[in-house]
Amino acid sequence: MSAPRKHRLDIHGWIILDKPVGMTSTLAVAALRRLLNAKKAGHAGTLDPLASGILPLAFGEATKTVPYVVDGEKAYRFTVRWGIETNTDDTEGEAVATSDNRPVQTEIEAILPQFIGVIAQVPPQFSAIKIQGERAYDLARDGETVDLVARNVEIHALRLLSMTADESVFEAECGKGTYIRAIARDMGRILGCYGHITALRRTRVGPFIEMDSTPFHALETDGAASDALRSVESGLTELDCIVMSRDQALRIRRGQSVILRGRDAPAEGGPYYTTCDGTVLAIGMVERGEFVPHRVFNL
Repeated sequence: MSAPRKHRLDIHGWIILDKPVGMTSTLAVAALRRLLNAKKAGHAGTLDPLASGILPLAFGEATKTVPYVVDGEKAYRFTVRWGIETNTDDTEGEAVATSDNRPVQTEIEAILPQFIGVIAQVPPQFSAIKIQGERAYDLARDGETVDLVARNVEIHALRLLSMTADESVFEAECGKGTYIRAIARDMGRILGCYGHITALRRTRVGPFIEMDSTPFHALETDGAASDALRSVESGLTELDCIVMSRDQALRIRRGQSVILRGRDAPAEGGPYYTTCDGTVLAIGMVERGEFVPHRVFNL
């Protein structure tokens, strides 16, 4: 006779995991969900197994805020090895082009402005982009050459931090959908020396920064995961907040709109989030002088 299934708990909030190299994002979610015995969990922005750093994990009602965290700015530190381009644009792949040339600091700094702003970027062959329903990395592993179309991405900053003869360390701040591996690949091609990522660390996702994160091993001790849990609202701090009265809160909890009065009424548009007595109520838009809830929290 099988053992009875363990009753899972309604856990609500965020844990900002400092993901170690080698762990998949899916495994990280499963591991923390098990530690918290939580009913529902997800993550904000996949982080490759070869990458370390911030992986925000959402539990319960916090999963409703995931899209707003994912849409926030990302920041990365990464190391590029010059002289070799690989088919994966990182250390897992096979070399497809090599060069004895090595760039000097002035050459690298001269090309950085080409990567600032809205640029057209071709995703790596080994990426999660879907081609006729198939992931690009699955097709690439099967030996197919995938014709990926360039997409517009936005890079707000790209800085050279340090370098040796063979490697350079960079810091990038960018928007959603940017592939850091593609930046390394394209810099190497422009410089005429080729290049690939050897180390990648994410240091920011939306409102969450590196100092907010906790290493996985520190969360495995008794009670540590619960202690690291942040509020649902912490995922929304980059949005403007509208504070509601208790009467207004009752309407919002029923999914009804609320009329906003006074000179300090928020501007049309959004999204905004609302609170009452310190509890987050909903995410929504302001339309024709009313707050219209789109996602209501059950807290």
